[in-house]
Amino acid sequence: MTRSLRTFGLILATLCLSPLTGCDKDSPPSTPDAGRDAGSDAGPDAGPHEVPDSGPDAGPHEVPDAGPDGGTDAGPYVWDGTYVPLEEHGDLEDNGALAACGFDPRNVSATICNELGRTDLFDLSQCDMRSLGSLPQEGIYQAELRGERALPDGSIRIVPSLAGFQLRDDGRTSTMYDQPLLKLDMEGDRFVLQGQNSRTGLVTNLTGCEAKSPNIITGCFAYCRRGQFTLGGTFEAQRLATQEAEPESSGGLELLSEHRVSTGHAVDVYVAKGHAYVVSLPHLDQPGGLTVFDVSNPRTPLRTAAISLPGNNVWNGVWAKDNALYVASNASGVIVYDISQPAEPLFVRSVPTGSAGGAHTVLVDGDFLYAMDSTSGTFIYDLTHPLDPVLRTVIPGGPHDSFVHEGRLYVSDSYDGYAIFDISDLDDVSELGRFVRPDGFAHHSAVGTFGGKTIAFEGGEFNASHVRALDVTDPANIVKIGAFKMRRITSMHNLILRGNLLYVAWYHDGLRVLDVSNPTQLRQVAHHHVFREADPVRGDSIFEGLLGVRIPGDGYVYTAESSRGLIIFNEL
Repeated sequence: MTRSLRTFGLILATLCLSPLTGCDKDSPPSTPDAGRDAGSDAGPDAGPHEVPDSGPDAGPHEVPDAGPDGGTDAGPYVWDGTYVPLEEHGDLEDNGALAACGFDPRNVSATICNELGRTDLFDLSQCDMRSLGSLPQEGIYQAELRGERALPDGSIRIVPSLAGFQLRDDGRTSTMYDQPLLKLDMEGDRFVLQGQNSRTGLVTNLTGCEAKSPNIITGCFAYCRRGQFTLGGTFEAQRLATQEAEPESSGGLELLSEHRVSTGHAVDVYVAKGHAYVVSLPHLDQPGGLTVFDVSNPRTPLRTAAISLPGNNVWNGVWAKDNALYVASNASGVIVYDISQPAEPLFVRSVPTGSAGGAHTVLVDGDFLYAMDSTSGTFIYDLTHPLDPVLRTVIPGGPHDSFVHEGRLYVSDSYDGYAIFDISDLDDVSELGRFVRPDGFAHHSAVGTFGGKTIAFEGGEFNASHVRALDVTDPANIVKIGAFKMRRITSMHNLILRGNLLYVAWYHDGLRVLDVSNPTQLRQVAHHHVFREADPVRGDSIFEGLLGVRIPGDGYVYTAESSRGLIIFNEL
């Protein structure tokens, strides 16, 4: 995909035209649709954490304040600011082998990559193979992989990774990396899957050892690339749509309406002028783009426009100010639309960022636009004239997202940690401190004031990522004081702070609402599941489910779900 801007003179926008599906002002909401094509890549050079490409990311936060008049269910508790510092061990703490099968990376056959799929590839003598015979050939699974890599000194290095697969018994093709399996053997007591990521050439073999329950499979795995063995070890796979002992929803959180997007995999949403603007990434044969909904009645959203630009539709973040809508494009930086007619955005210009010209996420705070380019840095633009952003400065780095609070910029700087900058003078920006995790991918955050201290709620991405509460009052001495986790095989994504309530889009685990009035004891007060295996064009990536979340203050929570599109809840 080119990162240079194509000529837009004749491509202002494709509004309500076939085959993008068009408008439906007088029709009821469509059935859910869309999806996402995301694959894993875990080659030998992937570093200490072999994970997929960074996948989709919606725009950052909203409502940076966290005053005492927050959520109604947050309670009267007022934290006194005291805490016990917590050690940081990263997202994935190693608990040992995940299966009873045997694998020794120091004794790997030179022909192993020609033998993938054989049931005797691993030592299965300690496995309960009979339990595999009862597994249903259906469901979407995520597998936590515990790789073991032999080092020159004879020691073993543990390398976490992950893989997703989808089993189908309805005549459709089972998949891994959203692509057809190369091998599927579930005859009798066998469980052998083999898939290939055609984009990277990675071949993955999973051999079952035991079905710990109808929805949990353990076993051994091997990676090969270009005929060369790169990693092997044990795995545990869980069926994602099954959450034992948890209802569909709790805490009074209600799903009020939903509407699929016109194109691709929905990743982010912004609400302005009575309209919801949902951006999406390409998925399979669908382009990405922008879908506009009239949400003057949030219980019956009506689609009014669909926009997708040929060769430029990998759109991952969205924000607005006055009559300007800003879309993060990986090909052309920030695309600016005029939304003075909110139902029909009109292309104005593009604002390239960095040497490659792309942007991953966007944020508006006051009169400034922040565009995060993970290859170059954070680009800060003056919005004195919102339709004509003017570059003020660039903060070098590899940012994924940012948050502004009381004159400071909090940058989720991907693998370089969580960084804090003084931006009170844009002509003299200075770094104040940085929090770096052992396996860290800093992805998203929200910041507020609690107990007289400045507290950041920060999270990563990929399996086992979770919410951390950090005391950032002194940026030179950032302290972890609390945490909230979900399943190890799922990932969190974006979060928004409203008073004492933190709303978290948690991919496969749906929308989670946390009471953060005491940052040392984060507790869930509401949730709603949204991931369903049967939704059209549902993929097997870890980046499926709920990604974007916005709370504009009208009493509703607007979210972007990869397959179902726009989903609207009540605000607590």
